[in-house]
Amino acid sequence: MTATSSSLNRRGFLASSAPVGAFATSLPAVMPVGQALAQFAPSNRSNGVKAMSTITTNDGTEIFYKDWGRGQPIVFHHGWPLSCDDWDAQMMFFVEQGYRVVGIDRRGHGRSSQVSDGHDMDHYAADAAAVVEHLDLRNAVHIGHSTGGGEVTRYVARHGKGRVAKAVLMSAVPPLMLKTPSNPGGLPVEVFDGWRNSLAANRAQFFRDVPSGPFYGFNRPGAKPLEGVIENWWRQGMMGGAKAHYDSIKAFSETDFNEDLKSIDVPTLVMHGDDDQIVPYKDAALLSVKLLKNGTLKIYPGFPHGMLTTHADVINQDLLAFVRS
Repeated sequence: MTATSSSLNRRGFLASSAPVGAFATSLPAVMPVGQALAQFAPSNRSNGVKAMSTITTNDGTEIFYKDWGRGQPIVFHHGWPLSCDDWDAQMMFFVEQGYRVVGIDRRGHGRSSQVSDGHDMDHYAADAAAVVEHLDLRNAVHIGHSTGGGEVTRYVARHGKGRVAKAVLMSAVPPLMLKTPSNPGGLPVEVFDGWRNSLAANRAQFFRDVPSGPFYGFNRPGAKPLEGVIENWWRQGMMGGAKAHYDSIKAFSETDFNEDLKSIDVPTLVMHGDDDQIVPYKDAALLSVKLLKNGTLKIYPGFPHGMLTTHADVINQDLLAFVRS
C-alpha cells in the first residue's frame, strides 16, 4: 500500500478479488547446476555441519536453516509469511561470489516447528541468535526483508555484539508500522485487522491475492503477472502455520524498533522501493535511516515490496557492493 493515493488499496485489497496486471521484469539467469552444486562447500559437512539442518531452541522449537558455501557469512531473514526460500536468488548469487550463505525459517514458518507460542520479535531474534551461535558465525552480514528487517534490527541490537559486521534492512517494517499518536504516518489498525480477518477466513485465497496484487506490484496498470512467482509465494506461505502467521501480523505491525535502531552502530544499508504497497517507505526507510548511527539510504523508483525477486539483478549487485565496501 502506497503512502499517498493507495488508501483504498491498503484497506480493500484483502477483501477484493485478485488484482490484474504487472510490470515486466527480468529475473536473473540460473547458473549451471554443476557450477551451483560445486559452490555448496563440502567443507561445512567435513566440519560436522550439515548443509541443511535444524537446531532446537531452549523452549523446544525446532528451527530449520540452510548453510551453503564458505567465506564471510551472510545471514538472510525472510518476510511474512514466507520462508528462507524467498532468498533463493540472493543465496545462489552470493554462494557463486564466494560467500557462506545461511537462510533461516522463522518459527512457525516454512520448515520450522509450527509451535503455538513465541510469535513475537523477541523470540524471532533469539531464535536467529541460536542458529548463529550454533554455527559460530562471526563477522557476518545480516540481511532482512520486510518482517525479516524487523528481526534483523532486534537481533543486531540485542544479540549481535561481536558477531555482526554489517546489516541490511530491505523493504523493512521498522521503526513502527502502526499508526499511533507518536507515529501519525503509520497504517491504521483496521488495515491489520483486515489482514487477520482475511487470513482466518480463507488463508489459501488470501495467499493468492497478496502476491497476485500489491506484494510484487502486479496490480499496476500494464503489469504482467509472473505466475511462477505468485505460485512460489503461495507455496511458501502454505508451508507455515496459520496461527504463526496470524500472530505475526501483530509482531510486525505493532513492534516499536525506535530504540533498537538507535543502538545499532554497524554500517547498515536501508533499501526500499518507492512503490512499496505493503510497507510505505516514507514511514519506514526514511525514518529508520535517521535513527541509525551509521546508516545509508537507497530508494528505488517504481520498485515494489518484493523487489528482491522482481528486480534481483539490481538488488544483488547493490548488496554485493555494500558487502564489499
